[in-house]
Amino acid sequence: MNSMIEVTDLALIIQLAVAPVFLLAGIAGFLNVISGRLGRIVDRARVVGQREIRLSDPEQKAICQQEVKFLWRRTKVTNWSIGLCTAAGLLVCVLIVSLFVGGFWQLHIGGLVIGFFVLALVLLIVALMLFLKEVQLATRTLRVAREFSFEDVGTR
Repeated sequence: MNSMIEVTDLALIIQLAVAPVFLLAGIAGFLNVISGRLGRIVDRARVVGQREIRLSDPEQKAICQQEVKFLWRRTKVTNWSIGLCTAAGLLVCVLIVSLFVGGFWQLHIGGLVIGFFVLALVLLIVALMLFLKEVQLATRTLRVAREFSFEDVGTR
């Protein structure tokens, strides 16, 4: 094994690593979006929790409890999505490192690189599906909140 690498070989390795870097940037953007949604879910849970404490009407308390239940489900789904997306990002990082190490030491790790790439994409697909599920839960939560708002208007 020759550990000396030519500049042209290094340029080729860098070219190969560019595509996964763009994937990593996309994953980072998605993590930013889903983390923002998680923050809004937590803020909403605090508001609903404070509202529930102040209410005395059992029906309105039940509506708040139902909304909190939806918010907890959304939190759980969002956390899974963040976890899987983070795992996908880590696999892409490992993939990039593997490209450099394999190129530098002239290792035949094509199968390993393909495995990292496919697994990262599968994790990203599942994370996106969970994101879709969270959006659907948010729509249901919105309906519950709307019911509360209409009932709340009459008590002001």
